[in-house]
Amino acid sequence: MSKTIVITGASDGIGLAAARQLVRGGHQVVMVGRSPHKTRTAAEELGAEHYTADFAHLGDVRALAAKLATRHPRIDVLMNNAGAILGERTVTEDGFEESFQVNYLAHFLLTTLLIDPLLTGGASVVQTASNAARLSSRVDLDDLDNSRRYSPVRAYGNAKMELILFTRELHRRYHSRGLSAVAFHPGGVASGFARTSRSPVGTLFRSPVPGLFFQSPAKAAGQMLWLATSEPGRNWASGGYYEKRSLRAVKAPSVAPDLLWDRSTELLGLAP
Repeated sequence: MSKTIVITGASDGIGLAAARQLVRGGHQVVMVGRSPHKTRTAAEELGAEHYTADFAHLGDVRALAAKLATRHPRIDVLMNNAGAILGERTVTEDGFEESFQVNYLAHFLLTTLLIDPLLTGGASVVQTASNAARLSSRVDLDDLDNSRRYSPVRAYGNAKMELILFTRELHRRYHSRGLSAVAFHPGGVASGFARTSRSPVGTLFRSPVPGLFFQSPAKAAGQMLWLATSEPGRNWASGGYYEKRSLRAVKAPSVAPDLLWDRSTELLGLAP
């Protein structure tokens, strides 16, 4: 059965690879990317609907959500895939540390603004997380902006842990109403990810190493496609975090998912 599938970060990497395979499978794919040129070019190649939004500007996210909700009153899958490892600590025009905003807060905003079409579709929300969540995160509800002991890798890991906590809370709040949510680690990918990062990770991704040792975007997209097209409750557990298609336990930080949700809505000025 054809699904309406919205993919952020769809102009490159595993997002683009997943979009290609989903279009071939007969699904209605809506591609979202940051670069107007790259997103338009990729969408024209696939004959897919597309939108541009820079997650470093929350006004873009709000406008995107409004357009998607108008155009698609029913969404079957939302793939929150956009993300980046950045460099030195930067504050956006919205007043948030950039990694926190781009990798977590913008996805929280987009998902909550689309909750009605997602519930109508009995949707699956698929979040691209990372094993950095369990390896390098130190989430602090009093320092979500990473103002203390900042590092690009820790800020990235924090945001990915926040996505996992968001996944758990989406499940708790909305699974009884038909929505499912899942997070996953795609593994190392030989793509454009992090090449523009102003950090040691960016140096690594600009080297030949990823091409020699990491998987291709098409292969890495396999887990994302599995989660998007298979049945929650039968093939995977809503609220869970997956690595290599296996449910993986993640040690819970001191921050409770419901408290992170409440703090996020407060920061964004959303109704509780």
